[in-house]
Amino acid sequence: MFPLRLIINTSVALGIHPNVLTLIGVIINVAAAWALAVDRFVLAGVIMICANIFDFIDGKVAHITGKQSEFGAFWDSTLDRFSDLALFTGLIWLYSSLGREGYVLVATAALIFSIMTSYARARAECLIDKCKVGFMERPERIVLFMIGAFTDRMAGVLWVILTLAIVTVANRIHYTYLALNKLPMPATDGVFGLVSRYFFWRDDRATLHYDVWVIAILSFVWLTPPDWLRDPTASGLGLLGWLLR
Repeated sequence: MFPLRLIINTSVALGIHPNVLTLIGVIINVAAAWALAVDRFVLAGVIMICANIFDFIDGKVAHITGKQSEFGAFWDSTLDRFSDLALFTGLIWLYSSLGREGYVLVATAALIFSIMTSYARARAECLIDKCKVGFMERPERIVLFMIGAFTDRMAGVLWVILTLAIVTVANRIHYTYLALNKLPMPATDGVFGLVSRYFFWRDDRATLHYDVWVIAILSFVWLTPPDWLRDPTASGLGLLGWLLR
C-alpha cells in the first residue's frame, strides 16, 4: 500500500480533482488497448496495472478531499465502460489483423456481454434496491485481462469472460424477476443448492466459494493446452461446427 498511499497523498497535495484521475486512468487504458492491438501483451499488462492504480485511487482521493459526488460516481462508471470497450477493441483489431475470424467473434461477444453485465445491473437498480449478483464483474474482468496479457493465455481468458459474463447477465435478469415478483431466491442446500450457489452467484469476494471459482478459472486458463483453444473457425466449419466436433 505504500506506493499507493504516496500517489494518493501527492494527488491530494497537488489538488488534483478525482474526476481528472479517473480520466487519466481511461487514457492509460487506451494505451493498453493499443499495445494489445499490436500484439505486445506484456507491455499491455504493465500499462493496465498503471491505469488501474488511477482507477483505485480516484475514490480514495475523493473521500479524503470531501469531493465525493453523485456526478463523480456517474463519471467513474461511465468511463469504466470506455476502458472496457477500448481493451476489447484492441483485441478485436489484433485478431482481425491476424485473420483469426473465430476470435474476432469471441472477443466481440465477450465485449457485448461484459457491457450487458453492467447495463443489466444499472437498469435493475432503477427498479429494485440492489442487483449485485453474478460472478464476472469488472474487477474480475480486468484481473483476467492482466493474467492473459502477462501469460499469453488471452484465448482462454476470453472464453472464461464470455461464458461467465453470459451467466452473470442471466443471473441479474433472473434475480430482478424474482425480486420484482417477490418470489424466493434459489436455495443453497443440498446438491442442487450447491450448483445454484455457484451458477446463481450471490456470495461476496474473499469467501471460500469465491476462492474455489478463482482456482477453477486460473486452472482452466493455465492448464488448458493452447491447441484446444485454436481459432474456432480455422477449420472452415464455422463456430458451431467446431463446437460440435
